[in-house]
Amino acid sequence: MALLNDLNWRYATKKMNGNVVSEEKLNYILEAARLAPSSSGLQQYKLIVVSDKALLEKIQVIAYNQSQITDCSHLLIWAAWDSYSEHRVSERFNEMMDVRGLPHNTMDAYKNTIMDLYEKAGQDWQAHHAAKQSYISFGMAIAAAAEQKVDATPMEGFLADKLDELLQLSGSGYRSTVILTLGYRDETGDWLAGMKKFRLPKEQFVTEVTLADAAEITESVTIDLNDFKLK
Repeated sequence: MALLNDLNWRYATKKMNGNVVSEEKLNYILEAARLAPSSSGLQQYKLIVVSDKALLEKIQVIAYNQSQITDCSHLLIWAAWDSYSEHRVSERFNEMMDVRGLPHNTMDAYKNTIMDLYEKAGQDWQAHHAAKQSYISFGMAIAAAAEQKVDATPMEGFLADKLDELLQLSGSGYRSTVILTLGYRDETGDWLAGMKKFRLPKEQFVTEVTLADAAEITESVTIDLNDFKLK
């Protein structure tokens, strides 16, 4: 129940007071983000941490002058792969096999299967797919911040191309996807502080279905499960 209490406590803080988040709490949040699951375990994103006030001022302009950018303690920026490539995926799988003490070719059949699917889907799909993985890590960081009683503001309100240019991500194989400010709420200046939390009730949010509720699928998809086994 502790996590639910923490999630009820948190909200998208609209005004922060500039107080600094301790290194211990920050590292806890970063570690939760690092441990997040991702498709095929590839961790197709990285996390950029900004606390330099001069840089935060430049980012604030790119983020529609939202005050949390400069009033926060730390700004977390997720940047995801802009595409999948055989070299990039192989390199990550090789690192994975090294950690697990397995030969590099252990996952070759699986790697070839997903690369075939990804290449057919095109680069725009690939970038979108990688970006979605970063959001899983993003959610973990929000929950971890709540657990540490650190306020956080999730933001998509920024000019990604400009942020990529500022952080020299352009041409690096990464694109910024989402950002999160960490800090502490200014209860006297935050219009949302103290307001009752709004979420849809469970009966509106959750729908249970059975086979009788499902549509009839006329086309079947065949997958060779042998391609997904370790060899």
